[in-house]
Amino acid sequence: MAERKVNPIMKLGLELGPIIAFFLAYGRLKDQVFTIGGTEYSGFIVVTAAFIPLLLVCTGILWVLSGKLSRMQIVTAVLVVVFGGMSIAFNDERFFKMKPSIIYAMFAGILGFGLLQGKSYLSYVMSEVVPLQDEGWMVLTKRVALFFAGLMVANEVIWRTMSTDAWVNFKTFGLPIATVAFFMLQGRLFSAYALPEEKKAGE
Repeated sequence: MAERKVNPIMKLGLELGPIIAFFLAYGRLKDQVFTIGGTEYSGFIVVTAAFIPLLLVCTGILWVLSGKLSRMQIVTAVLVVVFGGMSIAFNDERFFKMKPSIIYAMFAGILGFGLLQGKSYLSYVMSEVVPLQDEGWMVLTKRVALFFAGLMVANEVIWRTMSTDAWVNFKTFGLPIATVAFFMLQGRLFSAYALPEEKKAGE
């Protein structure tokens, strides 16, 4: 299927919609207990059960509209199903909470493996969006790998030592804000290692 352009607002809504819905639903149901098939489930588990199909539907719509999904979107969807499903099956919210840690560890490991080979795997997925010289890609990849590792540690610390409310707030607001802030702080790197034609176009 050929890749097609999608309205940026619609794309953002499909990507963030499930997360926002999870946050709102959790806020309403967190203190409730639901008995299903003779087993009691917390509001967190019930919201997780609703989040999984919602995410899959939104991801499917995005694929139909754009004709393409990124590797990160595919991996995220798979891990949501696996770890969300385990949380529901074992009635244990810890599986779903550790899912971000697995994602960040995986991508940090992949980027780190590429760096050891002298390659920037990040450039394979972002080169069309951010044109940089090869040296710039290596620097950015190191920073992104360390950033992912830092997010993995932060997620582990928060879900293991803090309340579920704190983790939900971290996942809903902390992670997106940290990601946006990180890339905003790379402005000088983008400028220093921009391709020659990009520099000329900006003059």
